[in-house]
Amino acid sequence: MPALTAILIAYNEELDLPRALASLNGVADEIILVDSGSTDRTCEIARKFGARVYTRQVDSLAEQKNYAASFASNDWVLSIDCDEELSPELRASIQAWKQQTPDRNGYDFPLITNYLGGWIRHSGWYPDHKLRLYHRGRVKFVSAVHEGIQMEGSPGHLNGHLLHYTVRSLSEHKAKLDSLSTLAAQEMFANGRKSWRAAMIFAPPWTFVQRLTFQLGVLDGRRGWLIAWLSGSYIFQKYRKLGRLLAGEKLTRRSWPSPGEA
Repeated sequence: MPALTAILIAYNEELDLPRALASLNGVADEIILVDSGSTDRTCEIARKFGARVYTRQVDSLAEQKNYAASFASNDWVLSIDCDEELSPELRASIQAWKQQTPDRNGYDFPLITNYLGGWIRHSGWYPDHKLRLYHRGRVKFVSAVHEGIQMEGSPGHLNGHLLHYTVRSLSEHKAKLDSLSTLAAQEMFANGRKSWRAAMIFAPPWTFVQRLTFQLGVLDGRRGWLIAWLSGSYIFQKYRKLGRLLAGEKLTRRSWPSPGEA
């Protein structure tokens, strides 16, 4: 029966963190949280739930998660974000998995997002399968922004949803896109990408149309329109910032916004 370490990375997450940690009760044998300088009660709350807390400034979301996994006492790791929660069905699936001998290096399950108070079932956001349960010696996170997974073989699948409570306001969404687009531009620059103008011009409207029509965002109503618009805006921002970096400018990386930040 594999023991399981849960890892989280955090910055000013006192509003969402208790829900995430409570959902790990009875599932995780150990909890590790890496904080990037919170000024609220994040670290205090984590310790009250029995988590071991470490501090590290963010340079890459993927490396922040790999850093957290490096402190795990167990080979098997469950990574969730502070604004996520294991559904009862997913909790049961993981508990059943722990009674067996793992036959894969990693396992995924569908994520469903609550955006501005409503669940999104289209717009390219659902179904969104995330590989978050993995053997830390055989799997690692890569990419500065979207924390892609590098692993050998195909993943297994678990039932139940990972519930993602994303943003509470449009201003918070825009602040997150500002932060993420800076990380993305810096990653592209570090990888030697030179072209940006054509992508900045043509990719944003295509992204808007793709989200709204081909990915059926229109069925998500007002939220679908907002997701399509801001998805295009994110694409524009990251390529515009890449252009600034190529021109010799330095980008100021804003801190990750707190939940509900205006």
